[in-house]
Amino acid sequence: MTTFAPRPTGQMAVDPKHQPWVEKYRPKTIDDVSSQEHTVAVLRKALASTNLPHMLFYGPPGTGKTSTILALARQLYGPDLFRARVLELNASDERGISVVREKIKTFARETPRHVGKSSDGKTYPSPPYKLIILDEADSMTQDAQSALRRIMETYSRITRFCLVCNYVTRIIEPLASRCSKFRFRPLAQTSTQARIEMIANNEGVQAEDGVLPLILELAGGDLRKAITYLQTAQRLHGATEPPTPITALSIHEISGVVPDDLITHLLSVMGVDKDQGIDLTLGQGGFEGVRTAVKRVGREGWSAGQVLEQIHDALIPLPTIPALPKSLAAMAIAECDKGLCEGGDEELQLLECCLRIKDAMGKQ
Repeated sequence: MTTFAPRPTGQMAVDPKHQPWVEKYRPKTIDDVSSQEHTVAVLRKALASTNLPHMLFYGPPGTGKTSTILALARQLYGPDLFRARVLELNASDERGISVVREKIKTFARETPRHVGKSSDGKTYPSPPYKLIILDEADSMTQDAQSALRRIMETYSRITRFCLVCNYVTRIIEPLASRCSKFRFRPLAQTSTQARIEMIANNEGVQAEDGVLPLILELAGGDLRKAITYLQTAQRLHGATEPPTPITALSIHEISGVVPDDLITHLLSVMGVDKDQGIDLTLGQGGFEGVRTAVKRVGREGWSAGQVLEQIHDALIPLPTIPALPKSLAAMAIAECDKGLCEGGDEELQLLECCLRIKDAMGKQ
């Protein structure tokens, strides 16, 4: 039988040069959490009273859910009690009912040990209960979630739970109703920009103008993804001699997001102007013009699926394109996506899609 090993919650000695920036700059206190003012305000009051309820954190990836509860736990217990009082499990690793019955129940029913003086000389609230953090809780099976309900009720006096998930609808209602819900919103670019600039300054990052805002735009509100892009680009450009500033093209290649000029060119050979809508004079290159543009996508190594997604996002919202051409274009994109999912050749699928969109633009 596979046993479930909890993720280590203690700090390991890691050379700062080799440490991922995501971990290096993870918030140490809940006041360091970016752009979640409402949640932080409620948790600050709960921290002052030391009376935490069972909690359910949900929202998109990279918005600070795990960082927030870990920072809160460290403020509650301090460095000495943290390992003894906090159990952090990632439910996506092992999510069956046996985990609930063995690991979680065993830890939940243990009485918290006596609180001694903290080694760092600071005073921590150290409430008389333990904390179990279930990360990726939406990956747990329904049987495991059902078994968890009784444990939460039985041992609530000495153990509190925090469930962390991306999709709250995958948490069964009886479990969700036992928790105070905290929604983590996608991060606003204004708040994340200050964080990224601080990291860039601390690490001595050199970047061309507009690169940091581009990183935040491509990350789509996911701060973890933005920091990872920044560190990857820094290592790429820092490896040259002498080091070179980070360029926008490097960020596009790291993120896999196709540059706007390539998408604009693809749209133009299909007879679409991003600003004015349908302009058939742009697509006078005919079949050869479309094929050349599609070959450029493959030659530069871009993913056809990513190109398709960006064509959709650029084309469908245009208000200047009539309903019929737009519907035919959407159908072509959908069928191309289906073909790619079924293992079709990327270049042929994208070529057919672009030719169908070009044909659709001529139908008013």
